[in-house]
Amino acid sequence: MNSKQFKELIPYLIIIVVVILVKTFVVTPIKVNGASMYYTLHDKDIMFLNKTRYKLKKIERFDIVVIKYQNEYIIKRVIGLPGEKVSYSGGTLYINNKPVKEKFYHADTADFEEVKLKEKEYFVMGDNRPHSQDSRIIGPVNIKDILGHATFTIYPFNRFGNKK
Repeated sequence: MNSKQFKELIPYLIIIVVVILVKTFVVTPIKVNGASMYYTLHDKDIMFLNKTRYKLKKIERFDIVVIKYQNEYIIKRVIGLPGEKVSYSGGTLYINNKPVKEKFYHADTADFEEVKLKEKEYFVMGDNRPHSQDSRIIGPVNIKDILGHATFTIYPFNRFGNKK
């Protein structure tokens, strides 16, 4: 390869390096697997996983997050924040013994006893509660296992856009 050919390749090499860096550190596509977040998200939806959001901003209640759990990626909604007490009784979410309104559609939720979250722990649940393996089963999620924020669906095109 002569120097002219190498110089012509440089822009393509730069593009490849930038794409790899963006995918590794900023945003990457992720596929919804299963119906645990139905109606908000559908099985096989493809979304963007924003890996930088929580480096700039705190995780908030009701954010949709991607979690690494036993070599799988699961998508759930944050219900309880570090240091809080979370319970469900009579169809109502309680945080620190006070009722909290959930402003998104979710399936009926079976009652569960209070869970006290430690520092850096989050309580997560799927929106399709009867069909979700979440903190009621796997326990609280440590912040180190939260890979990022996921609300923007890119495929299928009829579901394109921000989901909350």
